[in-house]
Amino acid sequence: MMKAQTQPFALCIDNTDYQASLIPGKVYRIVPVPRAARDELVRVVDESGEDYLYHKSHFVFVDFPPAVKRKILALEGVA
Repeated sequence: MMKAQTQPFALCIDNTDYQASLIPGKVYRIVPVPRAARDELVRVVDESGEDYLYHKSHFVFVDFPPAVKRKILALEGVA
């Protein structure tokens, strides 16, 4: 469970019940919420552009080299 907190990105592997909000195979930015992680939830910025809580089973948690992180965040207008 700690891995969800230490990895800045989540790769969607299941969008059951969330077809409009999550795209399988897409990388989402994690918004760290320690309490949510304890409840097996992860807060991500989804397709609405807002951050919402989802069960961690919808994702695998990934990290990228710094240059890739910067590019992903720049695409989102965060960096």
